[in-house]
Amino acid sequence: MKKFFKTIFVMSFILLGILVGKSNAAALDAIQINTNKEIVNPGSEIVLNINFGKPLGAYTFDINYDNNLLEFVSTDGGTENDNGTRVRIVYYDSSGGSNPKESMNVTFKAKEGIETSNPTDFSITAEGLSNPDASESYDDITVPIKKSITVEPQYEDYKFELTYSGNPIINEEKEMTLTLSSAMGRFYDHSRILAEATTPNNGNVQLLGTDENQLEHDLIDSGWGDVSGDKIGGNVTKTLNLRGIFDTAGQYQITFKLIDRDQSDAVIAQSTFIINVEEKQIIPPTEENPSTEIPSENNSNNVTEEQVQENNAENDLPKELPKTGYNYYAIFGVTILVIGLAIYILRRKSK
Repeated sequence: MKKFFKTIFVMSFILLGILVGKSNAAALDAIQINTNKEIVNPGSEIVLNINFGKPLGAYTFDINYDNNLLEFVSTDGGTENDNGTRVRIVYYDSSGGSNPKESMNVTFKAKEGIETSNPTDFSITAEGLSNPDASESYDDITVPIKKSITVEPQYEDYKFELTYSGNPIINEEKEMTLTLSSAMGRFYDHSRILAEATTPNNGNVQLLGTDENQLEHDLIDSGWGDVSGDKIGGNVTKTLNLRGIFDTAGQYQITFKLIDRDQSDAVIAQSTFIINVEEKQIIPPTEENPSTEIPSENNSNNVTEEQVQENNAENDLPKELPKTGYNYYAIFGVTILVIGLAIYILRRKSK
């Protein structure tokens, strides 16, 4: 029986020691997690800094990461063991407290070939935390501390280009090409192309195009594509063949916009183009040019009155020049007459 009570006493003492030890532990509540950047591009590095808030002589940190996006590079915080999704870093001050650490850096690298935006987290836990001389221990960090970053490529802006040959003529269809491009455009699930026009003298303009379903769209009136929007992103070259129709001569300003339907039609990119629309030139018909209308080659609207008068003067000129030179029949007749007269005079004298 005495042996039994002795055993109970020893176990109680051990349990009390454990409880007292735990009651002496403190939370490492001053710890801070930071990174040197919020966005990391493929092939570039990012540094995770863990500041302990007080010197530590021993610790074991586990840092979990997404190995589809990142790979571990190095650390200055102790001995590392990386299993591909979690790197464990262990430190123990073997000097007995003269070489504690107050922080450590852990370097990761974003993997090559990533083309989309990828929000991700570092997830950090820790155990075996103590002060430099191991006289005080700290609670394990069992609830992961999260640090969010984004892995994405170096995006380039979207750009519009409008091309056509020669200035448009009023009420005549003009073939135009609209190109939207980016070598690495940010990804959007629902984007649309719209067009707005500022016109001279309340003029009207249409920019008509036919999609792959043989449906005609007027970019000025309703925009391009599905009303809910289309996916776009990455290496983009989108070409629209358009037919422009303008009913008034003068200068038009056409603004093209790429919008994000998921963000209340926020403008992603836009460009404005100046288009000079001309009238037809009218000249009087001539034998060589029976047409009464020709396109203008410059910004003038009509031929001048002087040009019309010059054309009329040209029309009044004779179509054939009068014949000039000698009449050989007359010369022959005069010669015969002179010879005959000479013979008559000679005969009279001979009598």
